[in-house]
Amino acid sequence: MSEVRAYDPDVLASALRQLAAQPISPAEKGFTALPSITADDVVKRNLTVRGGELTYPLMVVRDSALTSNVATMAAWCRKHGVELAPHGKTTMSPEITARQLEAGAWGITAAHIGQVRAYVDLGVRRVLLANELVDPAGIGWLADSLSSDPGLTFVGYVDSVEGVALLDRELTARGASRPLAVMVELGVRGKRTGARSAEAAVAVARAAAATTTVDVVGATGYEGVLGHSRASADLAAAGAFCAEIRALGLELSQQGLVRGTELVGVSDGLLLSAGGSTYFDVVAEHLTGEEPATVVIRSGGYVTHDDGLYTESTPLPTGGVPYALQAAIDVWAYVLSRPEPGLALVGAGRRDFPFDVAWPVVRSAYSTSGEARSTDGMTVTGLNDQHGFVEIPESSELRVGDAMCFGVAHPCTAFDKWRLVPIVDDDGVIVEVAHTLF
Repeated sequence: MSEVRAYDPDVLASALRQLAAQPISPAEKGFTALPSITADDVVKRNLTVRGGELTYPLMVVRDSALTSNVATMAAWCRKHGVELAPHGKTTMSPEITARQLEAGAWGITAAHIGQVRAYVDLGVRRVLLANELVDPAGIGWLADSLSSDPGLTFVGYVDSVEGVALLDRELTARGASRPLAVMVELGVRGKRTGARSAEAAVAVARAAAATTTVDVVGATGYEGVLGHSRASADLAAAGAFCAEIRALGLELSQQGLVRGTELVGVSDGLLLSAGGSTYFDVVAEHLTGEEPATVVIRSGGYVTHDDGLYTESTPLPTGGVPYALQAAIDVWAYVLSRPEPGLALVGAGRRDFPFDVAWPVVRSAYSTSGEARSTDGMTVTGLNDQHGFVEIPESSELRVGDAMCFGVAHPCTAFDKWRLVPIVDDDGVIVEVAHTLF
């Protein structure tokens, strides 16, 4: 087999050029008032967020924060001896994914087979599907792709004997030319997927070993089901679960049930993976050890961070200190109405903001002439489909037509609401346009 690579830079660069040259439809949020234009044209024209040419609502990503976050996580992983396969579901953006790959990502994580296909078409050469694959059509596509493309590396999950049997049946029917690499997933009772005990997980691995189509390369799980805080009890629970994952991987290896790791570019004989954006430090601590293993964390939300969920739970500091993460997402909206003294309605709602964790937070506000307004005491109290409710001091100078900037509380449900997301410098000038492939 050829050398395992994370991505093909030529294919990725070609895909980015094609996206940048595509005409932007006026149906895209933010671009309605522009003439026929491409992403390349947008950058060449030096359009700005508050220049009056783009319509609101508009979500943007600040380039300085994005660049810092990508570099910060890459450096942190190198320092702690772990690999990073960023979860692509956070942004599903080729432009942002390219930055993560160029910073040294081991591969890209996907949540379902459609995302796998999207990343393969972009030139990603190593994809980790952090989920069970039971879709016959998806298995068929994957089998054909692996057979026709020896440079494509794929790692999936299994958590049941039935799942192994399904994969074996479909791969055999499709005439798969090489085994499918999988990790055995360990789960938590009452939570998401994953075998509910080490004994059940070993039985899954034995079932795979009895086939010629499925090779177990390690063990995995998702500690995030146990909590989202830095409270000592949650940290301890996440650590104990990660220790169970490592113990399972070592047990599978000792029983001779791990094979084919060379297919995924693992030279030390065992692949271990866990890690969202809350407990990746716990994962690094408990999945590494004296016995050699390649440890891959799958954090995704770090890339833009936020003003809510991860601000309160990230293992890294926020702000301008070393190993810091910065909130990179802004959503802009105009004040539509001030129907009551203490209430402002803005033109952005659930179609524009993530709202599964918490409401957006007010960052700043500007008058129609560009003067900064005070945002002291302003709080978002609710969202409709297209409206945001902002509680304001009765004495506020905020007026109809003023522009307001908001931070979001969960990046993983922000990008799916936008097909185009401008990336802007610190002066609000668009330096790139990120596409999304949800």
